[in-house]
Amino acid sequence: MDHKTLFFIVFLSSVTGCATLPEARPVAPLVQPGAEPVSEVAFLALALVGSPYAAAGASPETGFDCSGLVAYVYRRAVALNLPRDTFGLARVGQPVADPQPGDLLFYNTQGRAFSHVGIYLGESRFVHAPSTGGAVRIEDMRLAYWTRRFDGARRVVE
Repeated sequence: MDHKTLFFIVFLSSVTGCATLPEARPVAPLVQPGAEPVSEVAFLALALVGSPYAAAGASPETGFDCSGLVAYVYRRAVALNLPRDTFGLARVGQPVADPQPGDLLFYNTQGRAFSHVGIYLGESRFVHAPSTGGAVRIEDMRLAYWTRRFDGARRVVE
């Protein structure tokens, strides 16, 4: 199945926000020698589609909230420890106007800036952990819901 078909099948929309509790245990990185960091980030994020949402979750075993998903992916894909909350993540790296795969996308989903985060995949799609009862999924950032709430993008790795 090609990635466009996968995007279409998994596509759903709705979100409420994220928890911000710290992660309980370290996870060994999956860094491949010579691998392109941004492609590793996007690839691992895509591989976690379907993992359950869990408030304060930060692993495939426990489920993910949005910041837990980002922290887990970056730690495993590129051995980078990122903040475990959306506000801390919004201060890492550099702001970018034209997101590339692996960049972080921030949204205002709770009436406050930077209350939700996802990982950009390319082709206006991103992976995120949406809300209680949901699962990690792919969204189209061009949908009105997301465009109204977009707070910006940041590049963490080159």
